[in-house]
Amino acid sequence: MINKSIMRALGFATALVMVGYGPASYADEATNITLASTTSTQNSGLFDYLLPLFKKQTGVDVHVVAVGTGAALKLARNGDADVLMVHHKTSEDKFVADGYGVKRFDVMYNDFVLVGPNSDPAEVKGSQTIIDALNNIKTKQSIFLSRGDDSGTNKRELELWKANGSDPKSASGDWYRETGSGMGATLNTAVAMQGYALTDRATWISYKNKQNMEILFEGDERLFNQYGVIVVNPEKFPHIKVKPAETFVNWIISPKGQEAIAGYKLSGEQLFIPNAK
Repeated sequence: MINKSIMRALGFATALVMVGYGPASYADEATNITLASTTSTQNSGLFDYLLPLFKKQTGVDVHVVAVGTGAALKLARNGDADVLMVHHKTSEDKFVADGYGVKRFDVMYNDFVLVGPNSDPAEVKGSQTIIDALNNIKTKQSIFLSRGDDSGTNKRELELWKANGSDPKSASGDWYRETGSGMGATLNTAVAMQGYALTDRATWISYKNKQNMEILFEGDERLFNQYGVIVVNPEKFPHIKVKPAETFVNWIISPKGQEAIAGYKLSGEQLFIPNAK
């Protein structure tokens, strides 16, 4: 379950209200859109759960291209997606400010967790902050697996190392290993090498090959993980399917969409908390 200390510390509350592009205008006939999103939303099974509900209510098919946040942003900047749904707010805000997106909306959140072998060679368990935990890994030179792929998770990881005053890439190939892969592949490598990794909680809950790996640190407010949704700007790319794209955004931030997100669970655990405002 998502650590309650994050929810209390940040004071986030779910507001199930419609604040999109005006009244929802569901498609009059079946159509399709391309959604550039993250591996966490796809691999967690969220879209397999949500999108059939969305299609049933609107008639709109959604084709998901699931890549890291950085790659999803590039797709959208090239006009190769109608909608963007990722989890790095700074990059999302810049995407809109640069004229590539119409408007950004909060959708949901969860958190990042630090996982590693239960033997915990770097002694990160019991650390006061995520910065302390990473410092222990660096000091002990324990194996740390980074996605190294410019994903939202990788961006957050590098921000945390920077806050720690560290440049882990200087140790690349030594105790710091960059996989250049998605979260699942990176976790597989962490298991094989008995190393540490930062992962979003949804991917960890749905990950099947945990073996002796477990969550060793969680709960720091720096690990809060917000997801946003943006329609790609049709003024930049006239081919964007703006009406069904807006329909998707309206739905996912509406009470129906937010309730669907809240209802998605694995093994009794809720993977994402809706918080559209």
